[in-house]
Amino acid sequence: MESSTGEAHAASPAGGRERLARRLLARRAVLTAALVLALLALIAAAAPLVTAIEGQDPTSYHNELLDSAAGGVPTGSLGGIGADHWLGVEPGTGRDVFARLVHGARISLLVAVGATLVQVAIGVLLGLAAGLGSRLLDQLIGNTTEVMLSLPSLVFAIALMAVVPADFPRPLLLTLVIGLLGWSGTSRLVRAQTLSLRQLDHVAAARLAGATRWRIARRELLPALAAPVITYAMVLLPTNVISEAGLSFLGVGVKPPTSSWGQMLSSATTWFRADPMYVLLPSTLLFVTVLAFTVLGDAVRTELDPRAASRLRAGTARGDAARTATTRTATAGTAPARPAAEEATP
Repeated sequence: MESSTGEAHAASPAGGRERLARRLLARRAVLTAALVLALLALIAAAAPLVTAIEGQDPTSYHNELLDSAAGGVPTGSLGGIGADHWLGVEPGTGRDVFARLVHGARISLLVAVGATLVQVAIGVLLGLAAGLGSRLLDQLIGNTTEVMLSLPSLVFAIALMAVVPADFPRPLLLTLVIGLLGWSGTSRLVRAQTLSLRQLDHVAAARLAGATRWRIARRELLPALAAPVITYAMVLLPTNVISEAGLSFLGVGVKPPTSSWGQMLSSATTWFRADPMYVLLPSTLLFVTVLAFTVLGDAVRTELDPRAASRLRAGTARGDAARTATTRTATAGTAPARPAAEEATP
């Protein structure tokens, strides 16, 4: 009997994840967003193979495809699109745009995911320490969190990126800077949830049984914190994609010859009149990626947050009731006209 109960408990988290995945994928918008992100992740992971199929790489110059008399604009229509260069070449340098976009996807996704992991790790640790620690530790972490929230993150990120030596790997530096400057929201969320959860009976029982704070956090609190933390992490992902693109656009992020969507947009400001394709392609990919992350994150938040789900159901029910009432009113208003029309007919 005990073994069957243990197996049921062990299988319940997996079953819950499967039910959540089915509910999410049942929505067309969420399914589309998930497919877009999966395709981008696959292309980014296989970037060298994908560009090898085209026969190009992101660093080779093709000056013969540029019109020197026009200032370096690609020859041909739509930025030089052809069989050898599927999306044309970069103005001024002649580098293959498709190869740079594919390798830029790798940088954008790696930095966004890595920075989110850093933010979540620091935020969860500090939030748990503040919620379970002494009053002095809670006040110290709380004051530090407030200071981090009030800092102009963009200004500090630019300053940190500028003072670090140029030989330091820029994608890793971007990940660390964005992650170290963006953990405060996660910390506040985890602290608030911890203060609420520590009052529950099972947490109090574990404390009375002599469990250490680390054991209480690991066994009693972290499973309950998974849903809000995952929800908040899904909100952080599109923000971090924009942060990486913004820092690269300002010239303090990824440096050439490494490609990045933000860096491509920065150089495209000079060529947008002569070659609009060079502006449209990275900006479209950036928009689609952020939109897909936003749609998926909003769906996860709705499914994991009971209050959001109940508000959505209540709003849907009110809308259905209003439409039913409107239909009934319209029907009742037109009903008396039928007998009058019938009486007037000879």
